Amino acid sequence: MGFQQGLSGLNAAAKNLDVIGNNVANVNTVGFKGSRAEFADIYASTFGTAANIAGIGAKVTTIAQQFSQGNTTTTNSPLDIAITGNGFFRMQDQTGSISYARNGQFQLDKEGFIVNNGQFLTGWPVDAGTGIFLEGSTPQPIQLQFSNIGARATGASGVTGAGLTMGLNLNAADKVIPASITFSSTDPTTYNYSTSATVYDSLGVAHTQTYYFRKQDPAAGGATNTWDVRYTLDGKVVNSDASIGVQSAATISAATTAASIGGATAASVNAAIAAAAATEGTAAAAAVATAAATAAAAPGATAATVLAAAQTASATAAAAAGLKTTLTFDTNGKPTGLPTGGSTFSVSAAALNNGSSGLNFQMYFDKSTQFGSPYNVNTLTQDGYTDGILTGISVSKEGVVQGRYSNGQSRNVAKIVLSTFTNPQGLQPLGDNRWAESFNSGQPLTNAPGRGNTGLLQAAALEDSNVDLTSELVNLITAQRNYQANAQTVKAQDTIMQTIVNLR
Repeated sequence: MGFQQGLSGLNAAAKNLDVIGNNVANVNTVGFKGSRAEFADIYASTFGTAANIAGIGAKVTTIAQQFSQGNTTTTNSPLDIAITGNGFFRMQDQTGSISYARNGQFQLDKEGFIVNNGQFLTGWPVDAGTGIFLEGSTPQPIQLQFSNIGARATGASGVTGAGLTMGLNLNAADKVIPASITFSSTDPTTYNYSTSATVYDSLGVAHTQTYYFRKQDPAAGGATNTWDVRYTLDGKVVNSDASIGVQSAATISAATTAASIGGATAASVNAAIAAAAATEGTAAAAAVATAAATAAAAPGATAATVLAAAQTASATAAAAAGLKTTLTFDTNGKPTGLPTGGSTFSVSAAALNNGSSGLNFQMYFDKSTQFGSPYNVNTLTQDGYTDGILTGISVSKEGVVQGRYSNGQSRNVAKIVLSTFTNPQGLQPLGDNRWAESFNSGQPLTNAPGRGNTGLLQAAALEDSNVDLTSELVNLITAQRNYQANAQTVKAQDTIMQTIVNLR
């Protein structure tokens, strides 16, 4: 009977209209994948031939999801992420249930997790000790830490060549400083060139380390093409015993007061200052003791005159005995004979006296040159930093989520994973732009973006719906005509039945 064919045709056309209408409704849904209705004919029996078997209608066999790539739209949010190519974001809810999505509209919740519609974005975490991604482990919800990341002392990164590296050009045409002129950081005539760098102790306190380059005098026994490098830290000379050379007024005052003012012997003053020299610089202690004793023995000596003499002697002795590095260059201006492991710069914790563990790092000058051109610093790097808080995040095309901090540092947080399926059309739609694994889809294959057959990521961008609105509107017209045509089949059959009933 034509009623059955017409009715099945109406049902199939109505289902097709439903699919098209759903596509049109989601034309602005980020990450939406359109569908199409697929039909099959219906026969009452498989016996017989085409010459004598009429079909009894049509049916919808499946509504096939179309996982073609949607257009990409850029945004201003670093947590908007588009997938270009194959793959789905792996999402996890509070109960641990896993779903998959193409919608990359992510935000941060109050605990720092990257979420979308209450679902956590997952990825491989970073090993806190090594900084290596734990690839191959079970992906975990990605969480950003907003707490302070802490400070790191210069030279404490633990990598080869850690410390401070300076590459500069020393002017070969500059004058030699005669050996008879004693170096003084406060007298520019005692050195050729100076520059500075910022270094950090274990508490993240910044210190200014100043370098003074002095060209040696070959006539006084110095080598040709050789320079001495002297140092100060926060304006104080650093002694060869790894302590700050200029002794504090408080320490010298305490030491000289302990000795008898007026008629004090060198031994008594030396003994008092030696007790404090462990923290103030033993290289200058003997000279300070002698100067203080001499001043104390002078007629009319006072604590002030003894203190002044001791401080002057301390600064002079510290400058003479200060820590230094020797740089030697060959006839082509290239460095030669530098220490294999760099030069050590060390200041004790007691000398800094700020609660830190002091400073202890290597200095490398192997990138320096000596040419007849102006002084110029070309390279200056060091691995320390002060404390910092999270100020921003970024996502690379390979899925690396990186935090940026107020101290200029960046730290890897996790690596986003993507899952692919042998038959993505077999995924079970869950709504909210998510799908679930099913028997027909096969098990997920989880990889980093760009590996295997997975696509890459694009941050600050979103994948639009892959629905072509123009095509859908044309399909809508066609589906409407089909519905009307099937309605005509029912109408025609009704007319025939009416004619038969009216026979007399």
